[in-house]
Amino acid sequence: MINSLLWIVGAYLLGSIPTGLLLGKLYGIDVRNEGSGNIGATNLYRTVGRKVGIMTLVGDCLKGLLPVLLAWKLGLLEPMQAWIGLAAFCGHVFSVFLLFKGGKGVATALGVYLALAPLAVLGALGVFILLVAIWRYISLGSIAAAAVMPLIIFFRPHSTELLIATTLISAVVIIKHHTNISRLFAGTESKFKA
Repeated sequence: MINSLLWIVGAYLLGSIPTGLLLGKLYGIDVRNEGSGNIGATNLYRTVGRKVGIMTLVGDCLKGLLPVLLAWKLGLLEPMQAWIGLAAFCGHVFSVFLLFKGGKGVATALGVYLALAPLAVLGALGVFILLVAIWRYISLGSIAAAAVMPLIIFFRPHSTELLIATTLISAVVIIKHHTNISRLFAGTESKFKA
């Protein structure tokens, strides 16, 4: 029990590291006061530049990937891996270092899924790429990919814990995009420019 709690707390603290905020500050910018105010890769890409946006994406992804991979390497079973991944994701979205605020969780969720269900990621990634290619909205692609992930997991072999964790992650990602959803309906959402 204590060992499980240490894993959860450790994953949460790792997830809480605000990658985008720290990278922005290296370039003299508090990204919370720029663009959309979000600390995620898309806002860093738009406000600081392509390189920093990609670095943020990779850093946020690793926060979800590394603790789950380590748990797998040390022999923890999928149910515990799922809770560890959920804890890392919650750290990013509700960071203890940012008074329980944070990013929208897409990149960290991607890292979690790359470790837990890499083949399922391909399906969600296909949905993301298709929608962004057609409509050029990163937010739309992210919301749709989050929405289909629990369905993909449901139709493959899985533990109950993985399905619960995936469903919770999906719900939080969609809720965190509520302002984007409003802008999509209003036709004022920013389109992605490569």
